[in-house]
Amino acid sequence: MKVREIMVQPVVLVRESATLEEIARIMLEKRIGCVPVTNDRGQLSGIITESDFTAKERGIPFSTYRAPQILGQWMTKEGIERVYEAARTMTAREIMTARVLTVSDDQSVEEVVECMLRHNIHRVPVVRDRVPVGIVARHDILKLMAGDAGHREAWG
Repeated sequence: MKVREIMVQPVVLVRESATLEEIARIMLEKRIGCVPVTNDRGQLSGIITESDFTAKERGIPFSTYRAPQILGQWMTKEGIERVYEAARTMTAREIMTARVLTVSDDQSVEEVVECMLRHNIHRVPVVRDRVPVGIVARHDILKLMAGDAGHREAWG
């Protein structure tokens, strides 16, 4: 079975210049967990997932300590509201993950599953000539196993 048979299409995209406030609204309205980010030529330049909007514990450089980061900024617990307020003007380009694993629509479903497992990722953009044409999520694999691959709602 090929990726094109299970991928969700059309995929919801955002431009690099979209603000995080716009992106958050799109993700909430569409009930999706990620959005591929495209450049001015419509080519994939990154991806933003819902986990990019939440605090992550990161190692402090040259230290054994870990501290929280939100939207790439080190912070204290008291600073969460301040960071989110400032983030309203941040753009996709500023927080997107630029190194994105992708698959083509003619690859096998087995290959995309192996990619997801090997890299511990939940969603993989499907590209054709660097242009996003769909997305495959672990949820799509579950639907395939449940015999519901023909029912593909737009989500990410």
